[in-house]
Amino acid sequence: MLHLRLIALLCLSLLAALPARAFETRASAAWVYDMTTQTVLLEKNADIPLPPASMSKLMTVNLLFEALKDGRVTMETTMPVSATAQAMGGSTMFLNTTDRPSVSDLLHGIIVNSGNDACVVVAEGLAGSESAFANLMTERARALGMNDSMFANASGWPHPGQRMSMHDLGVLAVRLISEFPEHYPIFAETTFNYKDRAPANANNRNPLLKLGAADWHADGLKTGHTEEAGYGLVGSAIMGERRIVFVISGLGSETERAQESEAIVNWAFRQFVLKDLAAKGTRLAEAPVWLGASESVGLVPQEDLRLLIPAAAQDQIKAEAVFTGPIAAPIAAGDQIAELVITIPGLDAPKTVPLVAESDVAAGGFMVRAKAAFARLTARAMQAAGV
Repeated sequence: MLHLRLIALLCLSLLAALPARAFETRASAAWVYDMTTQTVLLEKNADIPLPPASMSKLMTVNLLFEALKDGRVTMETTMPVSATAQAMGGSTMFLNTTDRPSVSDLLHGIIVNSGNDACVVVAEGLAGSESAFANLMTERARALGMNDSMFANASGWPHPGQRMSMHDLGVLAVRLISEFPEHYPIFAETTFNYKDRAPANANNRNPLLKLGAADWHADGLKTGHTEEAGYGLVGSAIMGERRIVFVISGLGSETERAQESEAIVNWAFRQFVLKDLAAKGTRLAEAPVWLGASESVGLVPQEDLRLLIPAAAQDQIKAEAVFTGPIAAPIAAGDQIAELVITIPGLDAPKTVPLVAESDVAAGGFMVRAKAAFARLTARAMQAAGV
């Protein structure tokens, strides 16, 4: 049997083609992602480990969410406040050593107030010390595939050992949204005042939560700022069926961060549209079959095929069914035997979709095998004769 890498060019009927106008962000590093279609829309220095400032608090929140999920703590569990926690500078939820805040209080204190003190309380409460907790953060990041992240503390306090890439922060944001839907709404809350101690400027600094956009709304996640990192934001917004997650860093001011965040969300929603390209089970191509009861088998998508397409595109999408064939019989309906590789103008990476066999193809009987054997002998004879 001769295995060949075969490509079948397809013509998909859809509106598409001129590239979406690339977004030229002022951020020094950025990552923009459409969660609905798992499409990266923009990358800029996205895999470079950078100082994450308070955006790294998302990893502290993730470990606390995981502790809630596996029952190690509940929302009512209380934790002591050490002198170390009380002494933390920067953003705070205004804890003191006489307090016993609950896990619910601490989550709100971290997410809404960006409390460095709350982060230390959580770190000490879960791991005994902040340094031990930071080691757990790094280990967990590796387990989640966040290979460009390392942690020296729970709060994002400036430290040469505290680094995250924008891509890793985006992966973490997607996890918090998808894995912990029961707790994620906290990220949309704008005020929290533990024991009436917090001034107004201690509330959520996410500028998108304050917008009254008509057709999209933001619901998370975390701002960050240090002199070294500049102003950054891990954000998420929803419009219709689509959810956008984005991470930006290195902006020069709160105003610039707010402007850039809104511009990125508008671009992501308005320069791309969600298109239904093919229904589940639609035959998109055929593959030849080796020694089968049929000479070919249809190739179909296993799920409805929906892709994000640049809004201004026209007739430039390229789709290829790629497989190694002929495909040896027997073949069962639903077996993955090919891939659909779709190149979309305006997106850097092609989209790859599995294609499966449309129907069963049984192994051929005696006559099929005899015919194949005769064809092989004939081909060898012609090759030997130099024909």
